[in-house]
Amino acid sequence: MYARPPRVSFRRRPLPHLIALLGASLAQGAQADGFIEDSHANLTLRNYYLDRDYQDDGAKSEAREWAQGFILKFQSGFTPGPLGFGLDATGLLGVKLDSSPSRSGTELLPVSPSSGRAADEYSRLGLTGKMKFDKTLLQAGDLNLALPSALSSPSRLLPQTFRGAYLTSAQVEGLTLHGGYVDRIAKRNSTDYEAMTVASPNGRFNGRATTSHMAFAGADYGLSPALTLKAHYLEVADLYDQGYLGALHKAPVGPGTLSTDVRAFFSDENGSAEAGKVDNTHLSLQFAYALGGNRWTLGYAHQLGDTATPYISGTELMGISEMTMSSDYLNAKERMWQAIWDYDFAAAGVPGLSARMRYVRGDHIELASLNASDRKEREAQWEMGYVIQGGPLRGVGFRVRQSFYRNDFPTGAAFRDENQTRFLVTYTLPIW
Repeated sequence: MYARPPRVSFRRRPLPHLIALLGASLAQGAQADGFIEDSHANLTLRNYYLDRDYQDDGAKSEAREWAQGFILKFQSGFTPGPLGFGLDATGLLGVKLDSSPSRSGTELLPVSPSSGRAADEYSRLGLTGKMKFDKTLLQAGDLNLALPSALSSPSRLLPQTFRGAYLTSAQVEGLTLHGGYVDRIAKRNSTDYEAMTVASPNGRFNGRATTSHMAFAGADYGLSPALTLKAHYLEVADLYDQGYLGALHKAPVGPGTLSTDVRAFFSDENGSAEAGKVDNTHLSLQFAYALGGNRWTLGYAHQLGDTATPYISGTELMGISEMTMSSDYLNAKERMWQAIWDYDFAAAGVPGLSARMRYVRGDHIELASLNASDRKEREAQWEMGYVIQGGPLRGVGFRVRQSFYRNDFPTGAAFRDENQTRFLVTYTLPIW
């Protein structure tokens, strides 16, 4: 048995008023020393090709698109004084290079529901006011979150963000506190903010139900240089709540370093439970050993309870299956294990070159909406990347990723047998 984290209730906050207050403060001090002097800006170019070659008998045999992304970021410094103010701005533009209605749907580009045709281009502007006191930072507006239960997805052309307020504080040495309130999400292939829903592949939950807000609180504590403990709580109003406990330990073992990563998520319904029943405990344990340019990883995750692990649609959960390409491995009753080998070729005299091999397997899967139980899935994945180290193209990065995914799910399941290929070229140009 486990003890569920206490249920916490967050009242709705006047977020637009908070953003307006920050904006007014910025207008008064924008010319002060520090705001401009400590600012910087850069432009990131992302050229992305994604190809899903389905291997089953589904109606759509492929999803294949090519797009160009532009990410312009400006980050100000802070106005002087005990209480400093600043402003960040992110301009996002995605441009279609190749697509058609018969093979759209890679989530690189927004798609018209009626015609299946991808947009020629899409864009949005994200503004974030910020206020700093000593080691405490408050941000309001467009947010990029990296929380155990809410990871802004980085895996498509443009980043996924939230609209809300986020407070972090590191006033106590070794302790970082987190707290926040979010009321909208901007998905990675969207031009605007929308209400949040729960991810529902294979009809796990009621994916049409929306929430008014998501609120969270948490703490990360470095008990020692080798051991970090984490405790977080997330409430998605009227859909679900989720507690998280984690521990990361690193220690020298022989000539290398052994890392131990323990994660536990405890999820149930919240409020009026409009997403349907939520009853899940997700436990995982992972060991990684680093030696020279090598890093070998073994991990195991176990799902308990009657449902899958919930997470916000369009985001990723920081379970040990994050960054897989063809499935999330979070189905009800699923037992998942994985083996990963990473290699940094700098150890062999080739800086900038890296590689990864990964094998993931899940079994004992229950798909209640499809009347299926004791099902299996597996994925073999490899990737290689290189960043040019010198010359006029210095900093240009290339990455190719490929996965081969198979399962024995019934026809109509969300995750389909496929061979998937991704090719990404990136370059960040400093402006000042």
